[in-house]
Amino acid sequence: MIEWIPYSQIKDKEEIARGGFGTIYRAIWKDGPMRDRISSRKENEIVAIKGFEDSDHFLNEIKSSRYCYKFKHHLIRHYGFTKDPISETYMLVMKYASGGDLHFYLKNNFTDITWNKEKLYILWQISEGLENIHNSNFIHRDIHSGNILFDSNMSVAARYRWKIGDLGLSQPANTILLNNEIYGVIPYIAPEIFQGFAFSKESDVYSMGMIMWELTTGCKPFANIGHDHALIYQIIDGTRPAITEDTPECYANLMKRCWDADPKKRPSIKEVREILGGWYFRNRNIGQFNEAELKRTELIKSKKLGPKFIENRHSEAIYTSRSLQGTIGK
Repeated sequence: MIEWIPYSQIKDKEEIARGGFGTIYRAIWKDGPMRDRISSRKENEIVAIKGFEDSDHFLNEIKSSRYCYKFKHHLIRHYGFTKDPISETYMLVMKYASGGDLHFYLKNNFTDITWNKEKLYILWQISEGLENIHNSNFIHRDIHSGNILFDSNMSVAARYRWKIGDLGLSQPANTILLNNEIYGVIPYIAPEIFQGFAFSKESDVYSMGMIMWELTTGCKPFANIGHDHALIYQIIDGTRPAITEDTPECYANLMKRCWDADPKKRPSIKEVREILGGWYFRNRNIGQFNEAELKRTELIKSKKLGPKFIENRHSEAIYTSRSLQGTIGK
């Protein structure tokens, strides 16, 4: 249940990130949220607070969380909202993901994230979270590694550690937008969106394909080039990130289906989750993944794989969600 939280309950607020629609803070909620199944509060709870520059995005995230959070395990929990008395802006109070976002996790742990274990488990959890959103008949519209968060709290079951955040752009699947404004991060946006088509469950699956690629390299897609109109046209023309030498054939085939230029040829997120589950829980194609792990280790040792060796970030590679109308119009 989302509750009103008096701003006087918030202390030690400090900025930790700034995005396209507002600012994220880390703070302490003095009374804290209600404990699950127990009528008591977790006092002095560390929380994340999201301040919005646009009230529409605030209201949209509140509404979306209400519908999607019934499938709660892989979504960041929203405790409530408050209002800054100085700026008079409304702010969401959320669970703090102590492990940071997916890219931060990959950058710091890439060597230990194996093909036959953790890569598949991470992706399975993300796909289950996105399936939960789609089962609520919602579209996320802004899936990228900065919105996928790791809860390192050991009291959380291992299968629920990876969570999807930022529902500020999400919408019911049958909604027709009155304007065609596009927000997001260019490398994760499906090509048909740049051609004037609406966001859809299929465009979310395209973004999932980019997340799959990011797990193979530890790098963000198209990090070495500027994110401008030229990249948009390349994506429309079929350019995708280069697949690494160690990627198993079965994995590459699923990834390519996810980022297919034709939305109708992409799998549903349910199919993606089932395939990933088959690989992880039932050891399907285990030979391919064991062989891939040997190759991955070899590439890391020779400094040919991993964010430490191959990510060369371009100064105009932008990974915060933003309005792209000006970029598309060029």
